[in-house]
Amino acid sequence: MSTVYDCSVREDREDGLAAAAGAVRAGRVVVIPTDTVYGIGCDAFNSSAVASLLAAKGRGPDMPVGVLVGSWSTIDGLVLSVPQTARTLIEAFWPGDLSIVLPHAPSLAWDLGQTHGTVMLRMPLHPVAIELLREVGPMAVSSANRTGHPAPATAQGARDQLGESVAVYLDGGTCGEPIPSTIVDLTGDEPVVLREGAVSLAAVSEALGAEVRAAR
Repeated sequence: MSTVYDCSVREDREDGLAAAAGAVRAGRVVVIPTDTVYGIGCDAFNSSAVASLLAAKGRGPDMPVGVLVGSWSTIDGLVLSVPQTARTLIEAFWPGDLSIVLPHAPSLAWDLGQTHGTVMLRMPLHPVAIELLREVGPMAVSSANRTGHPAPATAQGARDQLGESVAVYLDGGTCGEPIPSTIVDLTGDEPVVLREGAVSLAAVSEALGAEVRAAR
């Protein structure tokens, strides 16, 4: 049976974070608040947990899961290399609403779906999410909704869709505007914005000092 913890109450927040950390380490999925929408997440290195996450959402590995991290330095162990463009975007927008796609380190034993050797990374601007990520390490996280349904801005909205498929719900109140993160692909010769979300294409271009194109 899933449990909901009200993170606006100190004791519940402490108990909820402990329960969520235990669930993640046990290979189960949890729901967490982020600065965009609520997310469903699990241990990024546990392939069966990622499969459970995808099953809860009702989607397959053809739509791979991104990874949330709790600090800037975490990405150094997750990707093949960190180009200057990535560091510039991280300094400008992390923690925040920008996801970056890079080739992942080939030594990593994870299965996030059909990623074609890449990983999408983001550091969220939400204290509950950051605290959990710093406790358990990188988490595979997707929006906490059934595929084809709206991404929820509340824990109850996530529970209405995902129900008992989730072990722990951390209720951090209503998220801000339910706008997804902007995704910047840094796997090619030039940065490409795959999805324009909370961070505008103009802001990405300004940070990098050059015009960045959007994917067609």
